Amino acid sequence: MPHRTCPTSTYYEDHAAAFFADTATVDLAPLYARFLVHLPTGALRLDAGCGSGRDARAFLARGYAVTAFDASPTLAARASAHGGLPVQARRFQNIDWHCEVDGICACASLLHVPLTELPAALDRLAMPLKPRGALYASFKYGRRGRKHGGRWLVETGLAVLRVGVPAFTELETWTTADQRPGRADEQWLNTLLARTERHLCGWNNATF
Repeated sequence: MPHRTCPTSTYYEDHAAAFFADTATVDLAPLYARFLVHLPTGALRLDAGCGSGRDARAFLARGYAVTAFDASPTLAARASAHGGLPVQARRFQNIDWHCEVDGICACASLLHVPLTELPAALDRLAMPLKPRGALYASFKYGRRGRKHGGRWLVETGLAVLRVGVPAFTELETWTTADQRPGRADEQWLNTLLARTERHLCGWNNATF
């Protein structure tokens, strides 16, 4: 999620309690299973834009080491309490890990990155991944960006994800229905990407 001065981050600071209540107990076990098959047992996993801390908590319970961050300090504090681990308040552009983690979960967090900056964001997320490490990301399904409730949301189709980012190769991409009550008609685009072995740890200086 963006910085506190951005409308999206302001939204999450102002609505942290409601967002936490809406997302903290959603069961995403089928998505976790598809991600975990690409990670070694006990692997270190990064939860990028962890929100309520739901996913970090689930992976800790499954025996994985987890590092987590979120751009909203309020949500980071809630996620830390919910997940039982330290959660840093930081943004994507503040990532400073180098080839340290086996997998990254970016569940409904990269959708706050404008479409034109998505390739740079993906390249930046390659930095902490070990070669052949897996990245899971989810987006609202569609082909446009929009404002919703004070947040910038990216709705992206397959063509946008297949932008030729050299840091990753696509493993699989699929759609799912929203698991929150009363929102089954909303669709999500899920993708699993693998970090290429030839990609060097680094990124350009684009901001997002």
